[in-house]
Amino acid sequence: MKTKLTDITDVVRSKNSGPYELTLDIMFKTFEDFEKVCAAKAINEKLICDLYKITPDKIINIIDFKPAKSIKVTIKRPICSGDLGETDVYGAQQHAPLLDVVLDL
Repeated sequence: MKTKLTDITDVVRSKNSGPYELTLDIMFKTFEDFEKVCAAKAINEKLICDLYKITPDKIINIIDFKPAKSIKVTIKRPICSGDLGETDVYGAQQHAPLLDVVLDL
């Protein structure tokens, strides 16, 4: 079944995880949806690499965190926060590619 990620989440956000990393938080509405996505391994290395146009070595981790019914993805920032040419000092706009994701559950 095709499901839009934003239909089953309460929060999809991004933020700095230090000046050299970004964290993407995906927080689900229900444990059932969280467990379906985790069981399908729908948030995976290939998806993140495709969405963010990065190679697997730029992914620091993808963690399923059951107590918060959340998935946390940490990636290396392409440009250090605040560096010349960097356009999102806080990393707060980097979740946008996740907003159009459709999962096959």
